[in-house]
Amino acid sequence: MPAIPARKLGNWKMAYADFLTALMAFFLLMWLVSGVSPDARSAIAAKFKLREVASAPLSINPVPAEATNLYSLLTLTDALRKAGDSVILTAEPDGVRVDLVDTSGRPLFQSASGALTDEGRALVAATAQTLAPLPNRLSIEGHTDAFSLTRDGYSNWELSSDRANEARRLLEAGGVAPERIRSVSGLSDTQPLDPGQPHLAQNRRISVKVHLGAAT
Repeated sequence: MPAIPARKLGNWKMAYADFLTALMAFFLLMWLVSGVSPDARSAIAAKFKLREVASAPLSINPVPAEATNLYSLLTLTDALRKAGDSVILTAEPDGVRVDLVDTSGRPLFQSASGALTDEGRALVAATAQTLAPLPNRLSIEGHTDAFSLTRDGYSNWELSSDRANEARRLLEAGGVAPERIRSVSGLSDTQPLDPGQPHLAQNRRISVKVHLGAAT
């Protein structure tokens, strides 16, 4: 009678151990995510989304090489890298957008005011330091969150316009030539970074569009 081969015992234990390891990693990830504030989650999501847009194939998102090169140049500048989550860069078909955003730990503006905080002024100064040597035309936009103001005759439209002009003055004081400014506009709460969460702090921001091509 032929011998019955010995059964290999223990393989299921290794598979079970791998399963437990993966499960533990999943619960650890969920625990870490649960400890992040909604503002921080929105900022992280926006960064990943914008990086995907910047690196998408040309057939899907036609970002020209000039915009990609400009995006790479700006990401390497010390002044913007040191700003961390307060700056979001986006490569677009006609240039690069530099969003200076308000965060809970580093507010950009004084409450319900067009005036910048000390941190906000320093951030705009760092942006001016980065953009001053470049020849590109610039557009400046002011944005607010969706909370309404209580002042009569002063809405988010006026507030966003005041913020955009305050940024323009500081950029010019930081060395940006006035003739490079193509437009200054206040967009109120019409263009939130995350359309599903219009009240987040990151929606209170200054957008500086760096257009392709030199100013004429």
